[in-house]
Amino acid sequence: MDLELAHGAGAPRKGESWGAVLLLAYQSLGVVYGDVATSPLYVFKSAFAGDDITHTAGNEEIYGVLSFVFWTLTLISLLKYVLIVLRANDGGEGGTFALYSLICRHVRAGLLPGGGNSEDLMADDKDAAGRRGDRSRARTVLERYRVLQRLLLLFALLGTCMLIGDGVLTPALSVSSAVSGLELSMEKAQHKWLPVTCAILICLFALQHYGTHRVGFIFAPIVCIWLLCISMIGLYNIIHWNHHVYRALSPYYMYQFLKKTQKGGWLSLGGILLCVTGSEAMYADLGHFSQRSIQIAFISVVYPALVLAYMGQAAYISQHHSFENSYHIGFYVSVPEKLRWPVLVIAILASVVGSQAIITGTFSIIKQCSALSCFPGVKIVHTSSTVHGQIYIPEINWILMILCLAVTIGFNNTKHLANAQGLAVITVMLVTTCLMSLVIVLVWNKSIFIALGFLIFFGSIEVMYFSASLGKFHEGAWVPITLSFIFMVVMSVWHYGTIKKYEFDVQNKVSVNWLLNLGPSLGIVRVRGIGLIHTELMSGIPAIFSHFVTNLPAFHQVLVFLCVKSVPVPHVEPEERFLVGRIGPKEYRLYRVIVRYGYRDVQQDDLEFEKELINSIAEFIRSGGADQNGFVEGSEKLSSISSGAIPLWEEGGDGEVDGPASPNKEINQQTVAPQRKKARFVLPKSAQVDAEVRSELQDLMDAREAGMSFILGHSHMKAKSGSSFVKRIVINFFYEFLRRNSRGPSYAANIPHASTLEVGMVYQV
Repeated sequence: MDLELAHGAGAPRKGESWGAVLLLAYQSLGVVYGDVATSPLYVFKSAFAGDDITHTAGNEEIYGVLSFVFWTLTLISLLKYVLIVLRANDGGEGGTFALYSLICRHVRAGLLPGGGNSEDLMADDKDAAGRRGDRSRARTVLERYRVLQRLLLLFALLGTCMLIGDGVLTPALSVSSAVSGLELSMEKAQHKWLPVTCAILICLFALQHYGTHRVGFIFAPIVCIWLLCISMIGLYNIIHWNHHVYRALSPYYMYQFLKKTQKGGWLSLGGILLCVTGSEAMYADLGHFSQRSIQIAFISVVYPALVLAYMGQAAYISQHHSFENSYHIGFYVSVPEKLRWPVLVIAILASVVGSQAIITGTFSIIKQCSALSCFPGVKIVHTSSTVHGQIYIPEINWILMILCLAVTIGFNNTKHLANAQGLAVITVMLVTTCLMSLVIVLVWNKSIFIALGFLIFFGSIEVMYFSASLGKFHEGAWVPITLSFIFMVVMSVWHYGTIKKYEFDVQNKVSVNWLLNLGPSLGIVRVRGIGLIHTELMSGIPAIFSHFVTNLPAFHQVLVFLCVKSVPVPHVEPEERFLVGRIGPKEYRLYRVIVRYGYRDVQQDDLEFEKELINSIAEFIRSGGADQNGFVEGSEKLSSISSGAIPLWEEGGDGEVDGPASPNKEINQQTVAPQRKKARFVLPKSAQVDAEVRSELQDLMDAREAGMSFILGHSHMKAKSGSSFVKRIVINFFYEFLRRNSRGPSYAANIPHASTLEVGMVYQV
């Protein structure tokens, strides 16, 4: 599969017009950039909050803060994220976990069931041999030591958990900062804005089910008005109060700032870094839009407006030194008094938009983790029929809302919220920098010196901010650490339990030889119909099958061992989705089908899935299984089959037709009962079908008409006797609690309940 990694900054992709790119760029303003666009509301306020630094007549502090803000915004948001990191998209998807899956697809470093490496599954990866021959020393070390693979996964999960924590804190800080402008507009309004803040937050999360497309169109005009507003106010303040403020953009003022303020200035960096909040959300939201549209919006609109806004605030503050307290230094005080109420309304609306970016990014990254067995199953609602990345997750949405309201009410001031968000933001950025360095070496095949240069340059900046944020641990920074610890425990327990379950399946699977020794009847009564046995295994016979036939010695005339896999790629092409193989001789009528979905793919409903499954098996039978794209899994040869090669024509008992109306060649089976379907396969005119193949296709059609049954395992995990106390707690209580309260696989939700048979087993792990 072709991935746009280092070449995505050019013209629009083939089939994507400039009009479509500009439309996406406009929509991205309402979803992606609301967070970073509203940061002027609280950056100067957070930097001067507390007793770390004070605003003096010499203006060294305000000029130093402006210089730090400008260069941090330029180097981190513009250079690192917009110009470099966005290129490292995983098939168009972004985020911390997308970087991890990108590394795992190029290095055998995946710990996930089924292999974390798509080279094992994607038969058409033409570059695999070249990459293996070019394997660097770093790649070899990472593949050899499993402890490094575990650390890599934990590192990726840390970034993911911090991003979820950011999803809790950003809405609370953005809305609270906007509404707190009432303090300047109304007497004795301090802390009376809390109910207003909570009401706005509830409305924000209630809007999420409408989807990114509608929310983007609703919110984009608000962000455009907001950016125009802050840039015009900034330009006015520069001209009216201090048109020499541009000199503060010199890095010299950063040196002067730290020289004068020393430890206090260093601690204030925790507030300054909030100018780049939203940069990671911008990357995580990449799947909702496109790389080019996000770049155009930031470079041409967002970045210039933010620079003018910060310069304008600094220009005003530099000429005013009689503030009631340092807490009032910030955005609203620099707004002309006549415009304060209209700007307050726009700011509140813009802060709601700013929260949208991180909420959307949280949905995206949770789906990636869930698809790769690192998060319990959740309900994923696709809100767009054209853009796969636009999703809504109800459970996560309401959890975020509850946590967001809790921290808003608990802290009741923006100072502690800013400290908390700062640590979450900078931790995610550090994780992205480290993973990006690995991508440069392992994926882009660049020199290790380029990767080290990237790591040292950006890492040193972020470590400086990280150390300043840790200094605020007792003033709110403990919140993201606590939240990330909770989510890390959930993810680690779920991943550990999934791995143990998969290992049990592998260790207790039945050999194919055992099955074949039973003879064509398998030692049981074969009845009409198709039996679909779901398994996580890609080879061998699952223990659930022997458990079933031991207790009920009867099964269907056609058996299909079905394995549905989420592979660490965003999308799998339809012609590559089905791998079909045969177990034993033809007369056994045993097949193995592996269905592959990317972590962004939408899985089909049950009727469409059944038709495509039968079609792929029929094409496998017709072609004799001799497919040049096949590969061997265990002792079985699996072939990549296009599901539409032999269309399936079906007609119900009432005459309703489903399928092509004018077949060329037909293998037809008349109905026996009035309400049963009759089915036939439409073969190409040039197809040469011998008697043996025709007989096998006839059996498949007979079985299809008789009906299809789904056999699913309903397993319970239990730690085996002699296990450690920690393992018993993790498996018997934590994992089982998560399993009982999470959703099953998405394909299981689409299976008709009348055709489902669950076989219970206890897994002693």
